Amino acid sequence: MNPTTRSVARIRPQGKAALLAAAFTVAVLCAGDIVARSHPFGPRTRSVNDLGNQYVPFHAHLWDLLHGRADGGLYVNWQSGFGSSFLPDLGTYLSSPFAPLVAVFPRDEIDLAVYVVTLLKVASAAAAMAWLLLALRPGRWWAAGLLGSSYALCGWTLADAVYNPMWLDGLVFLPLLCLVGEWARRGRRPFLGVLIVALAWTANFYTAYMATLAAGLVLLLRLWLGDLTRRQRLWAAGRAALISVLGMGLAAPLVTVVYFGTRHAYPGRVRQFVPAPTEDLLARLLPGTYSYGTPAVFVGTAALLLALALPFHRAVPWRPRAGWTLLVVAVALSMQWGPTHLLWHAFATPQGSSYRQTFVLCALLVIAAWHTLSYGVPGPRALGAALLALVLVVASGSERTTRAFTLPLALLAAVGALGGLVLLGLKRRNGRPLAALAVALLVCTQFGEAAVTSAADTRLRLGHMDDYAPWGARQRDQAAAIAGADGWPRYRTDPGREQTVGNDPLLVGGQGAQYYSSLTSDVLSRTLTALGDGWTSRGRNVQSLDNAVTDAIFSVGARVHSPPDPHQNWFPQDGNGVSVTRQDVPPLVTVRPHTDRADGPTDLSGFGPSPYRNQELLLGARVYTVPGFTVRTAAGKPPSPSDDGRPGVRVGALPYASAPKKPTITGSCPAGSELYLWAPHLSGTARLADGAASGAGPAGEPTGRFRSDQPVTKIAPMQRLGTVGDSGRFRVELSPNRTSLVPDGAIGCLDTGRLRAAVAELKATGATSVSVEDGTVRAELPAHSTGIAVVAAPRISGWRCAAGNAPALPAKSHYGLIAVPLYGSASSVTCTFHPPGLRLGTAVGALSLTAVLVLAAADLLRRRVRDRPVPVAPATDRSAPDDPTVRERVTTAQ
Repeated sequence: MNPTTRSVARIRPQGKAALLAAAFTVAVLCAGDIVARSHPFGPRTRSVNDLGNQYVPFHAHLWDLLHGRADGGLYVNWQSGFGSSFLPDLGTYLSSPFAPLVAVFPRDEIDLAVYVVTLLKVASAAAAMAWLLLALRPGRWWAAGLLGSSYALCGWTLADAVYNPMWLDGLVFLPLLCLVGEWARRGRRPFLGVLIVALAWTANFYTAYMATLAAGLVLLLRLWLGDLTRRQRLWAAGRAALISVLGMGLAAPLVTVVYFGTRHAYPGRVRQFVPAPTEDLLARLLPGTYSYGTPAVFVGTAALLLALALPFHRAVPWRPRAGWTLLVVAVALSMQWGPTHLLWHAFATPQGSSYRQTFVLCALLVIAAWHTLSYGVPGPRALGAALLALVLVVASGSERTTRAFTLPLALLAAVGALGGLVLLGLKRRNGRPLAALAVALLVCTQFGEAAVTSAADTRLRLGHMDDYAPWGARQRDQAAAIAGADGWPRYRTDPGREQTVGNDPLLVGGQGAQYYSSLTSDVLSRTLTALGDGWTSRGRNVQSLDNAVTDAIFSVGARVHSPPDPHQNWFPQDGNGVSVTRQDVPPLVTVRPHTDRADGPTDLSGFGPSPYRNQELLLGARVYTVPGFTVRTAAGKPPSPSDDGRPGVRVGALPYASAPKKPTITGSCPAGSELYLWAPHLSGTARLADGAASGAGPAGEPTGRFRSDQPVTKIAPMQRLGTVGDSGRFRVELSPNRTSLVPDGAIGCLDTGRLRAAVAELKATGATSVSVEDGTVRAELPAHSTGIAVVAAPRISGWRCAAGNAPALPAKSHYGLIAVPLYGSASSVTCTFHPPGLRLGTAVGALSLTAVLVLAAADLLRRRVRDRPVPVAPATDRSAPDDPTVRERVTTAQ
């Protein structure tokens, strides 16, 4: 057999195992979604939590970028947050090699595109694990395929990762990184290893970090178990370290950008780690359990039985038996201890799911199961049935298990898995029919429990998390209205206050304040909050602010108004469909007088407690009256003051929404002014009753809707309630659905005439033309302009500006917006954006690439020298030419 034939014969079982694992995994996931009646196989949406709010909209923006339809480019996303840094978001959400596949789907099938990408990722993880198992130990290819699928369909995938598709890249690359370790141990494929490490860290550095730690532990164990000398082990560990460093270096241009983006992001919630109770941890080993805050370590009952059997399987040599068992136990314990838990999460406690490293433990359980099976099916006494029974007994005391569902499913799966493994162990006596029955029993058991678990998790998520409708008629109407009104960059078109998801501008178009990312900048969130905006996710999901003054400040010339999303149904539905209102606004770049303030790049200390006065600071004109007012409870009594130190008074929740007596706010404003209510900690509705000139707002809405909660993860934005009548008196009726706070200075009365005059002044002195290209803003100004040029975009880190032909300097800040000093000699300004960390990352990447190329050239030279034929000098015959002996030797040699 020649080398090529031997190579094909060696790879063929791994290929079959990988194909089986991938096909089996896709079939299980689709079956689970069919049972759950989840999109695209049923009416139930799968867009829960961040999948609907972040990942689908970001993939829609990637679709627009790839098709040349996005506002902005790789550096700046001009659609969100009035201009946000996009490269960190790209590195966090969209840098997977699978992500560009969404471009082949229609734009209005973006939900289906993300679903298909999710299937491909999970299937690829199954195939990669099946390939790894056969690389670690020879064995049955079909068993490797089933165990590869067990890994990909682990509880972590089904409960946590299918709606966080960026995490699935870690699931894919963990077995691949273990393969890189195997190649380093054997001194093979170093450059392919570097490429895999680079792809892993580029795809999602967060889970790649966890996968790299896990692959390092696996390699160290393999080196200890092998028969290498100490010197060979050190060389192998050194090769692996060098491959990892070079691969991470190649990914540095994106990783450093994400790192610095995280440093400049609005701080999220700080959580203290609390280990999961033992009964909960063991319960999550079983099929059909669900929990957001415990490690989902389900890997299938057959794989669990085999992993539990490893310590007792005498056919396995004691060193691998002890080594893999201790590694599984050590990683499981490290998840429950604070310092090592932080180590797994890069020394930052996760704000959401606390056990994001669970896929590592699931991988080790599957590898342990493979080592058990590859040495032969253990006997009935060693199969781990007693330990599984103990797990069931302890887990039955957990709230995660239900006697009506979890325990029967677990017992049925245990019977099927035990029966299949016992029959598989008896096949030698009874031949192929019994072996086929054993395989069929194992396949059916694994398929059934995984599909049922997937369906149960899908259904339970809908009951525990916010969910959002897939693309439909509402989004089509919004997108059409935005496209018809769009005038960027002459003015912005805001998708509207009544949001569908947390990133409406990415999903339906336009350029608004709305933005939701783990990298939402601190300066954006604090600036908009100071102006009266609302947010969710503790400040990282800023909302659209429907306010005439802020629309003028940020050059929002068109605004879409939609009825509340019927999918959310948390308020009565009203409104007559999507509409657009227009407003005369200044250009994107305006000129303001010099101020005595010397703001730093992100200094917001000039803002005060009143959002109305803060808006006036940015507008440069006094346009609000902030009157005194009187608050009364539903019983007509003065309310109690706030009990948490915040200025304001408390109003209690109504027993029901249509209660005849309601809390009220009364006072007086200039006649004809627009009345706004700022109550960030109000939950419910507010309506301008007595004194309204017209009870409806711009979209025909008679009420303002407020959403907030305690502890504070969301606050409500300022709302326009209507126009004050000729008497100047107003009466606002509140309908709180929980105890709420009315702050001091809650009412603002806008003089629309003053606002028009302020806008006219800003237009007269502002830019005559503005052009925007990705990370560059250019504006032509009236000649001899003095003061400061203000770009209506947040002054996030990375902006540098120049007036005229002057050298570019870090941009100044005007109450959180980009500012450029003017001294009368320049008639233009140019601002450019460079993502922080990109230069450093590029330098590290270039250094790594140079090292790789040098090593590749040296390796190529070494191979050529090794393979070069060695010339043989012709033999010198000192004998006489006529010597017959010489003639005989020459003839024989020929």
